[in-house]
Amino acid sequence: MDLFDLSDDVVVIIGGTGVLGGSMAVGLATAGARVAILGRNAARGQARVDEINDSGGQAVFIAADATQRTALEHAHQQVRAQFGQHTVLVNAAGGNNPNVTVGEHLAFEDIKLADLEASLDLNLVGGIFLPCQVFGPSMAANRRGSIINIASVSGHIPLSGVGAYSAAKSAVLSLTRFLARLWAEKGVRVNAITPGFFPAEQNRRLLFDADGNPSARGQEILNHTPMNRFGSSEELMGAAVFLAAGPASSFVTGTDICVDGGFLSTTI
Repeated sequence: MDLFDLSDDVVVIIGGTGVLGGSMAVGLATAGARVAILGRNAARGQARVDEINDSGGQAVFIAADATQRTALEHAHQQVRAQFGQHTVLVNAAGGNNPNVTVGEHLAFEDIKLADLEASLDLNLVGGIFLPCQVFGPSMAANRRGSIINIASVSGHIPLSGVGAYSAAKSAVLSLTRFLARLWAEKGVRVNAITPGFFPAEQNRRLLFDADGNPSARGQEILNHTPMNRFGSSEELMGAAVFLAAGPASSFVTGTDICVDGGFLSTTI
């Protein structure tokens, strides 16, 4: 189990206030890492920090908007002051925007450019580009680090209605591979995790009816998932710890781990 020991690691997790990012933060802390959770929702961020600290871990919350470079630079300084040089960066910020979701109430040609730009800002610019610009170089200079970007099955196949989100997440996968090549000889590994369908606040109405049964869309997803169930956020912990742990994944870079119950195996 020494392969997965993160007691010498400092993890920055952007978007750790969400369900999936927060669960990964707990998993990384359980493996011994000191964790800095960055996000915009102070209440949820502090609640996750309290959960980690109450369990014997070490975590802090730092308010930061991932789409604002100055906010990330300030957060970078705060992380260094609290824990020293970070060794792991998890980019978990992102989400679909209903203003760019094509469907009954919105045609593709009616998507406003400002809404498209906002979606790209959240999922690509703030989702990976700016955080890697701000937090990546110090890891490269230190010749040690692991960057974990959270992608989506929509980045592999453009799911119906979410073309803008799919385009942004496809770019996340591409930029992950680019950075893996760029920093490979500088000791920084860059990989992605593609979650399948995990019920959370933002997609619960999509996956379930008011009575708690799978919606028509939710049932369609289950029909395409060989395991015939949705994922639980805790099931992302193992992949995150594996990619964060240098001894366990020292020769792994530029790849994408799908944690999707087999969803993509039936659609690609």
